[in-house]
Amino acid sequence: MRRQIIVMFTALFWFLAGLVPLPAAALEAAPVANRGALFRVEQGGHVAWLFGTIHVGAPDFYPFEPRLMAALREASVLALEVDPLGPQDQIARAVREHGMYQNGRGPASAELPAAYRPRLDRLLRQYGIGAATVAAMKPWMVASLLAVREFEKQGYQAELAVDAWLSQQAHARGQKVVELESVAGQMALFGRMPLADQALFLRESIDAIEDKEQAADARAILQAWMHADQAALERIAARTAADTTYSGRFVSQMLLAGRNPALADGIETLLKTQRRSVAAIGVLHLVGPGSVPELLRAKGLRVERIY
Repeated sequence: MRRQIIVMFTALFWFLAGLVPLPAAALEAAPVANRGALFRVEQGGHVAWLFGTIHVGAPDFYPFEPRLMAALREASVLALEVDPLGPQDQIARAVREHGMYQNGRGPASAELPAAYRPRLDRLLRQYGIGAATVAAMKPWMVASLLAVREFEKQGYQAELAVDAWLSQQAHARGQKVVELESVAGQMALFGRMPLADQALFLRESIDAIEDKEQAADARAILQAWMHADQAALERIAARTAADTTYSGRFVSQMLLAGRNPALADGIETLLKTQRRSVAAIGVLHLVGPGSVPELLRAKGLRVERIY
């Protein structure tokens, strides 16, 4: 279980997919059942609702169930990992700094063993990605682009991501949107990897796509999120923590455990300063040992799981 990166990581996938407005049908669909995970965090009469997202989507995801929609309307602030509708020049700058080769180096295929190069070429052709598109991308970013295309193949789109829908709704209401992280900080987690590790990350991505593991993992987490299946989400968290591949350890240690304390600190600050707020972060931050809800409870906050 190592291919959950796209459902946890916001700005990059929005950038790779391209900025496409949400279709009107996504805003007019009938209410749906519970999605993801929802927690109510309280201290001193202040309430923050904590919602678990995925960073892809489909039109029939929206709108959300009545309790969450009411919380969103009543909140003075919506907090996201990063705001995908924020300044696009910041996203582009972070991509250039952390995701692109400098001084004419590249392409990423040059970092791979010879046997992997034709396999990468086949996948690029399969997803309709031209060589020029990836020529300057570092290996980790090529792997991320492949993940985007694999989700699109299954009918889910980064431009319909939950974060994007929430942000669009908040901006339309004139609601304040704050970021718990930064685009540059998120992408630096990948960009700081030595190129040899990035190449291994890309190799494992190629292996996972070819053996259908990535597709199976994507279906598992999407189904768990769509049905607010607590037991399934906990199983996914346990398998993620037990994954000993390089990319599995990167997800578990860097993208989850490494980010959870700062996310919890940001939500605690939000709760102190706002009487009513909503924080929406990747759903895998909300389950398993060391999760954000656990860290908030350890701070002495009252945390109730709604679903």
